[in-house]
Amino acid sequence: MVLESLINPLSAEKRPWEMFFIGFAYSSVAILLSLWIFRDETSLIMILLTVMASLPIVYNTMKLEEGKDLVMSKERDLLKEHSKAIVFLMFLFFGITISFVAWYIFLPPETLNIVFDKQTTTIQAINNQVSGNAFQQLSTFSRILLNNIKVLSFAILFAFIYGAGAIFILTWNASVIGAAIGNFIRANLGEYASSIGFAKFSAYFGVAFLGLLRYSIHGIPEIIAYFYGGLAGGIISVAIINKHYKNEKFHHIVFDVSELLIISISFLLVAAFLEVYVTPLLF
Repeated sequence: MVLESLINPLSAEKRPWEMFFIGFAYSSVAILLSLWIFRDETSLIMILLTVMASLPIVYNTMKLEEGKDLVMSKERDLLKEHSKAIVFLMFLFFGITISFVAWYIFLPPETLNIVFDKQTTTIQAINNQVSGNAFQQLSTFSRILLNNIKVLSFAILFAFIYGAGAIFILTWNASVIGAAIGNFIRANLGEYASSIGFAKFSAYFGVAFLGLLRYSIHGIPEIIAYFYGGLAGGIISVAIINKHYKNEKFHHIVFDVSELLIISISFLLVAAFLEVYVTPLLF
């Protein structure tokens, strides 16, 4: 594949920031192609095309990390190596997310409704669930944590079945988050435009910063958790495909995966705490 020859996990570990621009380019091209070829289904096709572009680097990362389990014995060193993969995959996710934010802000309204149709519906459903009677007997913290664990379970399951399938869940989340941030920025920019005009550029920059900050406070640990979970599912998937369960070090792979899952859940606990107790105080 052409995309597979352009970037590989080893080079991404050395220059993780480059993955931001790659993610931005992947999703931007996906949006343009979707609007051109599958206009009425852009909101879903752009996810599929972004995932297809990201699959080579993500799957090769799973293979590389699974291989490290077979040659490295110290778990601390192994977790440090895994963290390198998490870092550049996070940059990939940020690039995809910021691309969706930018397109949401600058697209004309009639095109915007087509590109983010499914994402807008999902955001509305989430808002209705928050204000409705769902999980009425549970605290807000428990409800958010349970929902995040459900998403984590899907990420692990998709990674286990499809090897790099977690990227589908993460790309969909990136599009929903991007639409939510873009909507926040767009709505507040309209308010500033009507009150102070376009003279004070710093005000617009401040709105964009607040929009990103509002969702980043709890969103970053949440996405890190999904990547750790996806990496765990991907490592097991690659181990089974390569029949490494017959290897004497397979128990080390299982132990490593277990630690990744514990780290993942820990990040979800932090994310839920920040979303319930910190974000509302600031916004």
